[in-house]
Amino acid sequence: MATKKPLIAIVDDDQSMREATKGLMRSLGFDVEAFSSADDFLKFPNLRRTACLVTDIHMPGMSGLDLHRRLVALGESIPTVLITAYPNENLRARGLDPDIVGYLEKPFGEQDLLNCISSALARRSDRESD
Repeated sequence: MATKKPLIAIVDDDQSMREATKGLMRSLGFDVEAFSSADDFLKFPNLRRTACLVTDIHMPGMSGLDLHRRLVALGESIPTVLITAYPNENLRARGLDPDIVGYLEKPFGEQDLLNCISSALARRSDRESD
């Protein structure tokens, strides 16, 4: 049976950023789903298949960090990359728990994002082999 490609979820209220990141991930061979809000992602039927979450920190409604905390509270341990146009060292320090695999400032380099996602996927496969 063919293994499914890793599913990357992108949550960003900025449509151009969301589409650009989605296009990049697709070009690298990942399955990608993009959402304009944390609430939309939480309603996603394939939430458990998500191998990595890339989410903006600052969004209307639920922030990316709050989304991550909500997932943890639900027992969903999804490696997460936080992205932001408003870097904040306090937030960065506070946000880094074991499932936060990256913190990138917009605009970030493709390679930086790819490094974070590779780290997330490695962590996910380690967990699945336990």
